[in-house]
Amino acid sequence: MRPWILITLCLTTGMARASCPETETGTHTEMTRLADQIRQWDQAYHERGESPVSDDIYDQARLRLQHWQRCHSAAVSEYRPTGGTQPHPIAQTGLNKIHTTDQARQWIQARRQQQLWIQPKVDGVAITLHYRDGRLQRAISRGDGVSGQDWTAHARRIAAVPQRWPSAQQVVLQGELYWRLEQHVQARDGGAGARARIAGLMNRQRIDDRDLPGIGLFVWDWPDGPATMQERLAQMSAAGLDTATYTLAFDNLASAETQRQRWYTQPLPFATDGVVLRQSSRPAANQWRAAPPHWAIAWKHPARSALTRVEAVSFSIGRSGRITPVLELEPIQLDDRRISRASLGSLRRWRDLDVLPGDLVSIRLSSQAIPQLQQVISRSDSRTPPTTPDPARYHPLSCWTLSEGCREQFLARLSWLSDARGLDLPGVGPGSWACLVDAGALDGLLDWLEAKMLPSHCGSRLAEQLKPAHQRSFSRWLQALGMPAIGGAGLPPDWDKLASRSVDQWQEQPGIGPTRARQLVAFFGHPEVNRLRRQLADAGVEGF
Repeated sequence: MRPWILITLCLTTGMARASCPETETGTHTEMTRLADQIRQWDQAYHERGESPVSDDIYDQARLRLQHWQRCHSAAVSEYRPTGGTQPHPIAQTGLNKIHTTDQARQWIQARRQQQLWIQPKVDGVAITLHYRDGRLQRAISRGDGVSGQDWTAHARRIAAVPQRWPSAQQVVLQGELYWRLEQHVQARDGGAGARARIAGLMNRQRIDDRDLPGIGLFVWDWPDGPATMQERLAQMSAAGLDTATYTLAFDNLASAETQRQRWYTQPLPFATDGVVLRQSSRPAANQWRAAPPHWAIAWKHPARSALTRVEAVSFSIGRSGRITPVLELEPIQLDDRRISRASLGSLRRWRDLDVLPGDLVSIRLSSQAIPQLQQVISRSDSRTPPTTPDPARYHPLSCWTLSEGCREQFLARLSWLSDARGLDLPGVGPGSWACLVDAGALDGLLDWLEAKMLPSHCGSRLAEQLKPAHQRSFSRWLQALGMPAIGGAGLPPDWDKLASRSVDQWQEQPGIGPTRARQLVAFFGHPEVNRLRRQLADAGVEGF
């Protein structure tokens, strides 16, 4: 459960260590807007059981807001969750959060004389179960920690909730209702929407019979139970609870870290968002308050997404003339990667997202570890769109020379020319071509073929690395020049024969339709492509 009190712990994004803005104009408004956004998230979380953003983004947004508050010496109003009609017999405390190994080490070292335990931090909805004379009397949602909603009717129908306690006594249990998952690996599957599922069910007037078997219960504490954890666990096991299975003693940071990693990477029946470290001893239950305690803390799993600011929007132009917006980001750390850029894929997506410099955004890594924009979190007041390249200016037959506005597409053509999909020239990459362009050694795509000497500072072996290009096959050269793909179509090793084909003749080839046929005719008939053909013929390359 997210604590609504001030969180002062530092995440690894480095944001909390950033300097204060040079001017306060505008940023104060951004601070107010971010505070409003966080209040909306809090309201959705506490009142409707919804999580509009991940805990990673929520925590980082809180930290950024606190940083701005310190810079402005300003306070903002916070959402205060409302309680329900049912008072908790013992307050639900919530937990403070830590995110780094150093923070865990400090917490553990401060409790060297304590017996310590670790549990998975199950990602569900918190509940209090109150037994009187051995019978379930009440089930209460967390609410504000002091009082909550009456969930008794739901709890009486959930098989995972014990309806009787083995002995006729008063017992108060605190735990988490969760949605059961099969072979769930948190590192692989993330939250899988499990918390939203269980929250939605518990907020219904009546839970469908088909959904009841999917609800599980993990009891994480027995506030008024026996003094030692061992005895509490033994009695809870006798009552049919699985708390002991997921409550393990540990001696030091290394053992806690190992268990945390195990629960993160191995299958569990529920989603988790970290682990909980607990000390065995704690104050008497009547002293508990609805505020994070000193005797337990949540150690969160590694962040899967990060909050950052867009510093600029740039546009890359690829070999085929495709324009790709790229977000230039305030650098962030995700896993072991430092991320400062994220591609948006297309102009249309950029316009649909309406993301501009100054906006706060959430970034995650895809399964291929590629940075991706998740959503815009908060928009800046100063929304000045950057100058956008004209899509009509760039296409598959533009920028064969280093003319004005063509540097990016021209370099992309050169990079394609030398890589494994083109001429396959080891050691010749984007850096080599950029050096030649910057040195004024290239104006056209194939000027290097005729060069007597190349600038030495671009690589002492560059001329030698380019030599094999003269011996590459006709078909490989066509691919390197960017001829539209022809699939299984016939390819006679003669430029003139290919250039003389009409649209209808190209369509006679297997796998070539009208659009591709027109593209091929345009390619072979383009003046700049024919100029390249003459250069290749002069250089003695086969087929030209």
